[in-house]
Amino acid sequence: MGVKIAILAEPDIQQRIFEDSHWRQLADIGEVARNDQPGVPRPEILKRLLEGADYAITSWGCPTLTRDILEVAPELKAVIHAAGTVKGIVTPDLWSRGIRVTSGNGPLGIGVAETALGMTIASLKEMWRLSQDTRNGKWDEGRGRVRELYRVTIGVIGAGKAGAHYIRLLRNFEVTILVYDPVLTAEQAEVMGAVKRGLEEVLRRSDVVSIHAPSIPETHKMFNRERLGWMKDDAILINTARGSIVDEEALADVLREGRLFACLDVTDPEPPAADHPLRGLPNCIITPHLAGAVNNGVKRLGQFAIDELRRMLAGEPLAGEVKEEQMSTLA
Repeated sequence: MGVKIAILAEPDIQQRIFEDSHWRQLADIGEVARNDQPGVPRPEILKRLLEGADYAITSWGCPTLTRDILEVAPELKAVIHAAGTVKGIVTPDLWSRGIRVTSGNGPLGIGVAETALGMTIASLKEMWRLSQDTRNGKWDEGRGRVRELYRVTIGVIGAGKAGAHYIRLLRNFEVTILVYDPVLTAEQAEVMGAVKRGLEEVLRRSDVVSIHAPSIPETHKMFNRERLGWMKDDAILINTARGSIVDEEALADVLREGRLFACLDVTDPEPPAADHPLRGLPNCIITPHLAGAVNNGVKRLGQFAIDELRRMLAGEPLAGEVKEEQMSTLA
């Protein structure tokens, strides 16, 4: 008997992450049972789809897979989450039944890392401010502030999927890469091409600090007034992770002093209030949470799910596997 694959996400989400070539690939692998009901999938729909299923593909909007739902799928071997965090769908029952869980944080991290790199280059080059100057009739008065991505120090906060990919991209440049991540060993950092250091040293030495940490209680307002004060004058702070990691009131005060430059793709909350002080500061760039998979980039998640399924069937290591013991340190 062939493999049964249950697609649990609602049709609108399916359309976002899968294209025609993806459906053909899935059909070549096995029988595909697709959710055809709009809205958050109801338990009875999940049960119908999962009955007899070997694999389930979830995404945004899928509810928690409770014991009651899992009872109908004794042959279920893996849940492949074609989105980021799995915290909204997993229960201990998954792991207790030997069901493997895998997350699309890797493909999402590609877009995040590429955006962080773009912000790194544009900020070092002073593109944001020089563009504004030229719009106001000036030309190259600020040219002396321009820096290249060459022989500067980049600090990376968090070496998960996005942070690790950012480090890989940075290895194309002659730069020093420092990384702060409590769960990363010095040996792992070295293999990645970075040097592990404590948070204070990373902040004091870096010309650019890029945040890729998860939003967990330990990182809430991690970048407070004291730690922002550790950063070098004229350093650049990039946040493509979560807005809650930065104390925005403290950051606004530091930016008003003119010491730092900030690029924020995330705020807390989103969107920020119309009169939020960060909106009006000339040394703060805010983009509307576009660093992750957006529009055509979302299709990476569909291909990821298919590739992960193939790895599972071939007995190969999974690219995005999430273990139960990792849950406390993941976003």
